[in-house]
Amino acid sequence: MRSLTPFAVLLLLPAMGSAQSLAQERWDVTSTVVDLTVPGAPGFLLRMAKGKSRAEHKCVAPGQSVAALLAPDPKARCRVDRQQIADGRYTQALTCPQKNGAPMQVSRAGTYTAGGFVGRAEMTGQTAKGRMNVVLDQRAARVVGSCTG
Repeated sequence: MRSLTPFAVLLLLPAMGSAQSLAQERWDVTSTVVDLTVPGAPGFLLRMAKGKSRAEHKCVAPGQSVAALLAPDPKARCRVDRQQIADGRYTQALTCPQKNGAPMQVSRAGTYTAGGFVGRAEMTGQTAKGRMNVVLDQRAARVVGSCTG
């Protein structure tokens, strides 16, 4: 089984969703690093990452917008342990394998409307050099226009 390093999961996590070839609605999903603790990583890299954003364009089927955007990217091989999407709020707990060591735990929570979502994701895990923690602010907004497969 192929697992990912914490940094690789960080790159796959932002939207936690993947585009589908039959998707019709286009979304912009932005994740911003709020806090980052990765033992053994060079301090200057961690400082550079804080406050940085990553934007992605996602396409989802109509009527499945929030649930589809919250679905884990298959490349991350994450398992959804708990998920609740109702009444304008969402929570989600996932377990994601790491290349070495115990799986990473991911918790997400926020609010949503028909036009998008705003929330926070926190990833915790253990590296060979200690406890890792990554906090991301996430935002998704529907974009006018269609998607092409």
